[in-house]
Amino acid sequence: MISMLLAAALSTLPQTPAAPAGYALTWSDEFSGDGLPDASKWRYDTQANKTGWYNEELQYYSAARPENARIEDGVLIIEARREILDPPPADWGGQAYTSARMISTAAWSRGFIETRAKIPCGRGSWPAIWMLPEKAAGWPIGGEIDIMEHVGHRPGVVHGSIHTEAYNHVKGTQSTATRQVADACDAFHRYQVRWTPDEIVFLIDDQPFHRFTNDQARDVETWPFDKPFHLILNVAVGGTWGGEEGVDDAVFPQRMEVDYVRVYQPAD
Repeated sequence: MISMLLAAALSTLPQTPAAPAGYALTWSDEFSGDGLPDASKWRYDTQANKTGWYNEELQYYSAARPENARIEDGVLIIEARREILDPPPADWGGQAYTSARMISTAAWSRGFIETRAKIPCGRGSWPAIWMLPEKAAGWPIGGEIDIMEHVGHRPGVVHGSIHTEAYNHVKGTQSTATRQVADACDAFHRYQVRWTPDEIVFLIDDQPFHRFTNDQARDVETWPFDKPFHLILNVAVGGTWGGEEGVDDAVFPQRMEVDYVRVYQPAD
């Protein structure tokens, strides 16, 4: 009886997540409790609100506004809403939608990076889990790692992509692949990258679906991935891709729910 009670008590204690083979957990946010995200781990990107966001996106990204970014019952919610803020903020650019774009305060230059999330599928939504360099180098020369991208007019089609100076969507040379995840908008899945000096592998629920290999040319135009990158979580609205088939205002609000973010580094 005592052993059964002890086992039951231990089962309620926080458990250390199982690390992938050869890796150790070095950073995480489990989004415990309720309220605003942890300011020691996340900051808000609002710098293009006044001038308008890239790719002709339609949202205003707020900072520390619970309507757009909050933790509820141990889950981070990033919510895009159809609304015009009143009174308008000083950096408002006339947008009719609000959302949030969160950037990790930490940055990494390799590792196994995993985000467990449930994504929105409303037409006009454009959620992403992705990475940009810690020190701005310009785009695309600095590189970009798109761990998960999804556009609402193609429900369940998840994209994983790499952008560099040599390989990017402007030139039509981006390194990309897709995987159909039928219940991506109804269930949580683990969106992952395994990033080493030799390659970046994209996985969903531990299943690889895309691989980008270092050509070893020591050329920043093909492999800029030897410096620290931040993680970014956001839900955009509309834009050249997200709004390719228009925006259905009736579907808003649209939310991406994030159960956790975990970063593992090689154990050796």
